[in-house]
Amino acid sequence: MYIIDAAEKFNNLYKNHKTKDIIVLGIESSCDETSIAVVKNGREVLSNVIASQIEIHKRFGGVVPEVASRNHLMAIDNVLNEALLKANITLKDIDAIAVTYGAGLMGALMVGVTYAKSLAFALNIPLIKVNHIKGHISANYIATPQLTPPYIALIVSGGHTAIVKVADYVNNILIGSTVDDAVGEAYDKVAKVLGLGYPGGPIIDKMAKTGKPSIKFVKHDMLKNSFNFSYSGLKTAVINYLHNLSQHGEKPNVADVCASFQAEAVGALVEKSIRACKKFKSKTLVVAGGVAANSYLREQLKNSGEQNNIEVLFPPMVLCTDNAAMIAAEGYFNIISNSGLADTDLTATPTLNLKYVAKK
Repeated sequence: MYIIDAAEKFNNLYKNHKTKDIIVLGIESSCDETSIAVVKNGREVLSNVIASQIEIHKRFGGVVPEVASRNHLMAIDNVLNEALLKANITLKDIDAIAVTYGAGLMGALMVGVTYAKSLAFALNIPLIKVNHIKGHISANYIATPQLTPPYIALIVSGGHTAIVKVADYVNNILIGSTVDDAVGEAYDKVAKVLGLGYPGGPIIDKMAKTGKPSIKFVKHDMLKNSFNFSYSGLKTAVINYLHNLSQHGEKPNVADVCASFQAEAVGALVEKSIRACKKFKSKTLVVAGGVAANSYLREQLKNSGEQNNIEVLFPPMVLCTDNAAMIAAEGYFNIISNSGLADTDLTATPTLNLKYVAKK
């Protein structure tokens, strides 16, 4: 009975979205942030509550999946109550629930998916499954309400590095991706070998401001003429550089190492994404994911965009890292595209393909 009623309500939302406001509750628990948000019409955030576990995982030098899952369980009820309170609504006002079902940590995802299924069943409203990475792209619809597809998107995070053509609200065409490590993962690993702590991205970004990009780590970029990325080689080159210094009893200039690593890491992102915009004749480049908060990346992309007459869009910092507002926004755009309706048999999926073509 639930799926019949939910499907009918989903169809009504799809048919009437141009004349009726749609309020979506978003749930995000893919890694170490427990977040619930309320978003109206995919672009207006009524609330966005985030319970971060970053201080807990710092002591381990990275996210511990089991610890993350337990903390999601402990936090999620309170996060929901706060999100509803800040939005000044009740659960009866919610039209649909959108939840991250992948990609991410299996146990962490399961907490959010199970919670969302229970709520949707109890309220008898549609449940929308959301790809976490597509959610990051949708953060830009909140930040820039006038944004509409098509455009090119650069996705940069701890788990993904890719360039996609966003054809419409649900269809992506993968242009290029990492063949090994993601850029955010490389930042964390380099920070770890330098003894800088976790998370590595913000620390390296800050340290790089006081250093000089005077070290060339990768002499030959084998992927120079493609749209793919490789960060394993850069990470290994940094490790080898530090090892060679240690073998000679020398200490590195940490600031210079950070500046040099960042210059090469970001340089590839800027060059390939701008080149993709030119090839596919896009005047808009949208940046998504946690690494979109990097100040050097923002500066370099803005400068290159201005030089090439390409508008570069970034979400605000709070929407760069994991949050439920972007999940609710993506859920809304699934609804108005007649896509993404899930049943109560929805399961967490740790790995999802960035290339997605909606089933009509």
